[in-house]
Amino acid sequence: MSGSIPFYQKQHRHYDRGYRSKEVESAVSQYQSSSSSYATRSRASASLSASRGLSASYSGLEESRLSPIPKRAKPTYLAMDKENQIIGYVVPIFRGSQEYASGLSDTEEARMKESAGYMARRNLFTSGLEMERTEQTSRKVSVRQSAEHISLSKRNEEYHKCMNEDSLMHAPKFVIKPRSHTVWEKQCVRLHCTVSGWPDPRVVWYKNNVTIDPMARPGKYKLQSSYNVHSLEIDRCDFDDTAQYRVSAMNSRGELSTFASVVVKSIITPLSRYTYGITFETNIVDGFGVSFGREGETMSLGAMVIISPNLARYQPDVQWYRDDVLLQPSKWCQMHWSGDKATLTLTHLNKEDEGLYTLRITTKTKYETYSAYVFVRDADAEVEGAPGAPLDVTCQDASKDYVIVTWKQPAVDGGNSILGYFVDRCEVGTTHWSQCNDTPIKFARFPVTGLVEGRSYTFRVRAVNKSGMSRPSRTSEVVAAMDPADRTRMRGSSAPWTGQIIVTEEEPAEGVVPGRPKELEVTEATKNYVVLSWKAPGERGHEGIMYYVEKCVSGTDSWQRVNTEIPVKSPRYALFDLAEGKAYRFRVRCCNSAGVGEPSEATEATTVGDKLDIPSAPGRVVPTRNTDTSVVVSWEASRNAKELVGYYIEASIVGSNTFEPCNNKPVKATRFVCHGLVTGESYVFRVKALNAAGLSECSQESEAIKVKAGGGIPHASPTPPYGISVLECVRDSMVLAWKQPTFIGGADITGYFVDYREVINGVPGKWHEANVKAVSDRAYRVSDLKENRKYQFQVRAANMAGVGIPSLPSETFICEEWTIAVPGPPHDLQVTEVRANTLVLLFKPPVYQGRDPVNGFYVDIKEADAEEEAWRGVNEKAISTNYMKIKILKEGETYVFRVRAQNKAGVGKASEPTEPVLAETKPGTTEIVVDIDDDGVISMNFACSNLTPDSKFVWSKNYKEITDETRITVATSGEKSKAIFNMPAEDDIGIYSCAVTHTNGESSSYTLSAEELKKLLEISHDHKFPIIPLKTELAVELQEKGRVRFWLQAEKISANGKIEYVFNDNTLSQGEKYKMNFNKDTGVIEMIMESLLQEDEGTFTFQLQDGKATNQSSLVLIGEVFKGLQKESEFMCKEWHRKQGPHFVEYLSYEVTPECCVFLKCKVGNIKKETVALWYKDGREVKGDGNLTFTEGVLNLEIAQISKKDAGVYEIVMKDDRGKDTSTLNLTEQGFRDLMNEMFSHIANSSTALKIQSTEEGIRLYSFVSYYNEALQVTWHHKDSAIAFTDRIKSGVVGEQLWLQIIEPTEKDKGKYAIEFHDGKGGLKRTVELAGQGETTSLSGLILVLLFSDRARVAGGLPDVVTIQELKALNLTCNISGDPVPEVVWLKNEREIVSDDHYIMKFESGKYASFTITTVNTTDSGKYSILVKNKYGTESADFTISVFSPDNGFYEIREELFQHFIFQNYKKKKLLY
Repeated sequence: MSGSIPFYQKQHRHYDRGYRSKEVESAVSQYQSSSSSYATRSRASASLSASRGLSASYSGLEESRLSPIPKRAKPTYLAMDKENQIIGYVVPIFRGSQEYASGLSDTEEARMKESAGYMARRNLFTSGLEMERTEQTSRKVSVRQSAEHISLSKRNEEYHKCMNEDSLMHAPKFVIKPRSHTVWEKQCVRLHCTVSGWPDPRVVWYKNNVTIDPMARPGKYKLQSSYNVHSLEIDRCDFDDTAQYRVSAMNSRGELSTFASVVVKSIITPLSRYTYGITFETNIVDGFGVSFGREGETMSLGAMVIISPNLARYQPDVQWYRDDVLLQPSKWCQMHWSGDKATLTLTHLNKEDEGLYTLRITTKTKYETYSAYVFVRDADAEVEGAPGAPLDVTCQDASKDYVIVTWKQPAVDGGNSILGYFVDRCEVGTTHWSQCNDTPIKFARFPVTGLVEGRSYTFRVRAVNKSGMSRPSRTSEVVAAMDPADRTRMRGSSAPWTGQIIVTEEEPAEGVVPGRPKELEVTEATKNYVVLSWKAPGERGHEGIMYYVEKCVSGTDSWQRVNTEIPVKSPRYALFDLAEGKAYRFRVRCCNSAGVGEPSEATEATTVGDKLDIPSAPGRVVPTRNTDTSVVVSWEASRNAKELVGYYIEASIVGSNTFEPCNNKPVKATRFVCHGLVTGESYVFRVKALNAAGLSECSQESEAIKVKAGGGIPHASPTPPYGISVLECVRDSMVLAWKQPTFIGGADITGYFVDYREVINGVPGKWHEANVKAVSDRAYRVSDLKENRKYQFQVRAANMAGVGIPSLPSETFICEEWTIAVPGPPHDLQVTEVRANTLVLLFKPPVYQGRDPVNGFYVDIKEADAEEEAWRGVNEKAISTNYMKIKILKEGETYVFRVRAQNKAGVGKASEPTEPVLAETKPGTTEIVVDIDDDGVISMNFACSNLTPDSKFVWSKNYKEITDETRITVATSGEKSKAIFNMPAEDDIGIYSCAVTHTNGESSSYTLSAEELKKLLEISHDHKFPIIPLKTELAVELQEKGRVRFWLQAEKISANGKIEYVFNDNTLSQGEKYKMNFNKDTGVIEMIMESLLQEDEGTFTFQLQDGKATNQSSLVLIGEVFKGLQKESEFMCKEWHRKQGPHFVEYLSYEVTPECCVFLKCKVGNIKKETVALWYKDGREVKGDGNLTFTEGVLNLEIAQISKKDAGVYEIVMKDDRGKDTSTLNLTEQGFRDLMNEMFSHIANSSTALKIQSTEEGIRLYSFVSYYNEALQVTWHHKDSAIAFTDRIKSGVVGEQLWLQIIEPTEKDKGKYAIEFHDGKGGLKRTVELAGQGETTSLSGLILVLLFSDRARVAGGLPDVVTIQELKALNLTCNISGDPVPEVVWLKNEREIVSDDHYIMKFESGKYASFTITTVNTTDSGKYSILVKNKYGTESADFTISVFSPDNGFYEIREELFQHFIFQNYKKKKLLY
């Protein structure tokens, strides 16, 4: 590979092809200019060989496509002989002033067209003008007819060729052969030829029958091919270039070669006779190293040169190059040779001087070179923080009144982004600089207008940021303000003088209005200006033409002329003062003395604005150790960058966070050696790309690298590919496929080279190259083969280390066209994401489709060591994708796979099987992890710990590499890479995978489904717009004194949380009206208002913010809701003031006791001894009479035996020195009725069960109540119907007994009886059933049985009342009858008495019952009864015992006995059933 190393790499470490320009400029340019001028003269002399310009007119007609105005012959001022040799000038008879009036022509040929001889003839033969025009018209007709005939003949010939394809194919033929050259050494020579043939021949150049490889000596040879013209350029010829050169053209029809010789001669010098036959040895010692300078300084580069043998008068050729561009002495650089030392002095350093400097010492026999890099840093800024100066200021498209100035942005922005640039100009001959733009422009290109035609200018640029202005850049080259057409004529070379003058005549021509300009287009558009360019029309006459430019706002037809005063001469124009963002259309008109022509076709609508985008950030940055003060940095180029200027590299010591530029002049390569680093320090690097639009974002920072010598990872060329197979075959080409080498040399494979050879009768022929340029795919179509011939193929792989050895020759394949209906085999099978039970198989579809398109694929699997019969299908149904995840693997088993394609005709041939794959999950295997950061950005993350310096993360969607970052942005840092979704949407649904190159198959995938995307978007929204969770929403409550409290509670909020209180979109603040409080421990947020006014009606909102998290809660208080809350607040305020003195805790109410007593009661508070309570009824005070109690804050007023007279309005007043409080109870009308109903309910509930008693008159039904009130309403029912009272059926009340008397009952009186108590609600019923003992027994019979049967009876002997003194003994006796013998029970107050020492009860002989109290006391007073019963009935007898003490008065005893007597007077003995 030594042959591919550039000349400066052999002795210098700073090797980088990026520093070398492919188009080396040298003194040979003089030879090129002379060659081009000779070619121009040859064409001019050829045009004169036609008589009177007729043949030229024919060609002009062809060019203008039969224009009605014929194009005239090109006049010339040179006279040629028969051998086309120049013999002198041609001087016209008359030269008028029309040429100068119309202006200079665009080119040399255009100037020839303006024939002075014609103008002379027009003046001499004016009288015969009409006859001349008639003759000229007939000539036009004949020329038109001839041209049409020629055109028709050509079309017929082309048609017949198309009908017969074989007639188009022919062997190569050299239309123009290369000619031999004799040149001086160090000059450049170019051999060129024109080759025809079909198919297009492949051209190869040879030197002494050895193929010329331009990559073997970069910059030495340059091969070009364009439109069948092929050339070989030899740069800086030396003695070794003297040789015979052969060019060979070959296609499927044959091969043809031709030869040319190149002789290189040395320049004759006075020392030639002394140096003849001497071989010089040159050594460069004490060379200059990598140098660092600063703008404004002076730098010298020098090296000692030892030449042996040492001849005192011999001087070698000493040349200096910067970035492979030959330097010439100027005010910026000076060269000196002292005989043994070469010196280059840079008098005033600027950043333009940065680059790779090469010293070249050339002797008679050989040359030596020495190179080193020079870095130029910015000078100290005049203002601290100001940016560095721009560089490389150049002038383009100079016209008579404007010029476009371009420059490159500086690497140093001073710590603040550059706001823009100012362009200054200076007229040559003065020292005054004037600023061209009033506001800074960001685009690194600006058209300067207002130049004065004919004057020369220089320009400079300054950058500005918010800190200040930079130093000015180096001034540009001098540029003259003049029309480009004039500049072209000034640069043209004149014909040599021959000593002869030949006078000719030319035909007169009439003035012609020029036609439409052609090919109008917008070549450049920014927000500041738009540049138009076009081509001159074919119909233009002999006069010079000028142009008017018109513009029109898009969507309208209002055209406005831009250059209204002076038309422009050059077909290029810049328009200013256009409205940014508005769309315009443009058109151009031509004009001359004959008039203004028709406008050109209008351009498409062009929106004013910057069309050039800032380049994207460069890709992964990889540093590699170089020396103890330098690091080699490489990176991935910016994707889709337009008009890329270069890259800036920055370095930072780890931990410092300060980046310094490594280069101050952009480099175009993607590899750079950063010098001047500190040994032992660790650095990180980043790269920025730039174009005229600006600088890109910085790339991701590289991994940290410690600066020390060596340590770079060596690379080797890859091993041979293998498994060559045929994917498709036609008559003259075959598509091959092969497998990637097993070892790629530690670097990415850059491409493959395919060779083929023909096999005749089993004997292989010579290998031929199938492709000159490397192919990146593992499939290639080899063309120009011969049908039915046999071929073998071999493939070589290449990487950055070089091209590997070729593969073994393939099998012998026959080149015959496939005609099978089924598709060919798929190819390029790859296995990824290998796990214990799954893997993913990738493949490419077949090249040969068959008769119908491929519509599916089948994947087959078998164990690696199994027989061919073991192949089995993985999928029963064909898949449409070019990948498949296989899930049927067994851990530890080794498998191979193949793929078959199908179309409508069937399933095609299987692909080549994959290499054996072991089903296992390797240690350290990681998977893609989906993450959502705090900003809601969704990303897929993949980490790999087994990276090599050349490893790259490759992200794919549906297993197609992601190259467009519109939807996905990939960011890689160290061992981690992430794919970030820019705007997640349904278009992002798919399978995402990440593979790491130069590893042992590290890869993983993640499937983003619609459900998963929806879930991720919800989480992303929560992260992007986090919500502070609330335990309770905003609520309102009333507090003591009627204060209004608005509050909510946050579930979680930090101490840094902020609250904003809003009412009707107005922010509230702490003050007298609003009291805010935020308890950060509990999360309770409250706002308290003393009261609610009418203006407080509206919406209250609490807005919460805690970092990025926000939330808010609102409460609407309007309408009835607000009025109710306001009313309640006012009430509570009054209540608070009321409770400051004695007040009612519970207002006046009533209570009815089970004994039917009515109590009016209330509960009071905040009382003291002096507090007075006054009762009123209907405004009159109720006198205290013992019923008024005042204990424990409760006041009671008892109303015993309430009646209608007790109805009224009751009021109680509490008062003392602190105030008073009043409570009122209305017991009138409905209030009194409610009270009575409640009492009636108590009475009803106290009623006893309805009982039946036989009386002398008949049957009595009765029930007792605890208390009877005359207002009580009861209803008696018989058989569910209210009873109508008559003389026979009556009802009444005796004491607490309610009764129904049935006199002389009959059978009709049998049935269900009920008494109903009315209480204003549901009421209460007591029922009893009146019926006989049997169905045939009448009610009268039942009564007789009850009256005269042997039922239990109390015959007599008991008194009604017994009055006895305390401490006496009492004995009572009565007779009992009944059969069977009754049971006897004694009762006191309706409770059974048990016999003991105090009470002695006896029943003797079944007839006599006695009751004895041994010692009577006052507790023995009460009502006593004796109850006897047998199966026929029950009877009781009552008596009353009254015990008195000797101390009681007689009248008290008498009164009690009298009341008892009255009660007993109406009471009779009872008969119970």
